[in-house]
Amino acid sequence: MPDAEELITDAVAAVRGTDVRLAERQLDRLVVGTGGTEGAANVDAAILRRLARDVGRLWPRGWQPADLARVADRRLGVRPARLLRDAVAAQRRELPDPVPSWWDAQLRDLDARVWWDDDRRHLAAWARREAVDRVTALREAVDALALVAGLPPIAVLRPPPGAAGAALTGPTGGGTGSRILDRVRALLAKAESTTFPAEAEALTGKAQELITRHRLDEALLAATEQPRSRPGGVRLDADAPYAGAKALLVQEVAAANGCESVWSADLGFATVLGWPDDLAAVELLYTSLLVQATAAMLRGRGERRAAGRRTRGYDESFLNAFALRIGERLRAVSEAANRQVAEAAGAERLLPVLAARGEAVRERMETLFPGVTRERLTVRDVEGWASGTAAADRASLDVRGTAPNRQVRGGRRGRR
Repeated sequence: MPDAEELITDAVAAVRGTDVRLAERQLDRLVVGTGGTEGAANVDAAILRRLARDVGRLWPRGWQPADLARVADRRLGVRPARLLRDAVAAQRRELPDPVPSWWDAQLRDLDARVWWDDDRRHLAAWARREAVDRVTALREAVDALALVAGLPPIAVLRPPPGAAGAALTGPTGGGTGSRILDRVRALLAKAESTTFPAEAEALTGKAQELITRHRLDEALLAATEQPRSRPGGVRLDADAPYAGAKALLVQEVAAANGCESVWSADLGFATVLGWPDDLAAVELLYTSLLVQATAAMLRGRGERRAAGRRTRGYDESFLNAFALRIGERLRAVSEAANRQVAEAAGAERLLPVLAARGEAVRERMETLFPGVTRERLTVRDVEGWASGTAAADRASLDVRGTAPNRQVRGGRRGRR
């Protein structure tokens, strides 16, 4: 009788192959287990050990718990993804010190915790919790192992637990400007909830202005003392539907806030590189603007469906146009704030600092993503493009009405 590890290895190899019948036979063998009164418990214990071990191998290869959860939700579904969250929680007990605070914060956000009493009975307890039979639980465990085994290395944005410098990085690699970001968060929440475009315009514009002024203050402070951080990175969802349009929105928001972005289409996320406070601001703005864009798109979609016309091309063109137009508006607000701060602090003092910070971000991107390519933007629906541009105009971010418009630019929409 083969041992549990051998049974699991054979089952995972079969699932990663192309022979469906072989995969089913190997799953049947796994159901039978190692025999004896403890056969099922032996398999359960081995599966949890294997899951914890394999996810642990992802951390030095650039993956973080949030990244794994995102890909698992997308490729496996919500229930098997919860099994991987359990594996991350189990593996947390094995991590070497130091374990940075941002790591445990991700686990809390994912609700990845050890809720079971006995590792040897984990899978059986998980099956009861999820109201599935043992065959389904084993199948989903093997699928989870196969997913983890097939994930490629990605850019290491922050040192993983146990690595040098791991304990020195905060949620986005350094300070987070929490008071400013709390105010920005409150403004954006109001912008999302209001039904009055003029109010949303003022609220979102004020949020961008606060972000820019805070970024400039940080830049001037950094010029007079030892830098407290260095450029880091975050990953933002840019998944189906309309993944390319979401990636474009990430890029436009990033560019307006001194950051660079790269889209990994096959993995469903965009990586944004920049200074810590800028990264936090980009994440907030992107999330809010995506909510606002989607709401506006759905209103236009309903009108189109009522007229009996197709919507997919419209939706994609709408979101692309919205992203580019919003990018113009964000940059206009940022440039207006730049001019005001430069007048107050002196351009000869501010501009070299901003140039040096921008160069540091570009160097970080070129180090992590040396093979970035560009992708052309395709417009498939003229009406959707016009509607998306109009929706972005209604959410104009020029709170004073004095900043000039800028030419639409494609920018970098790289694939790794």
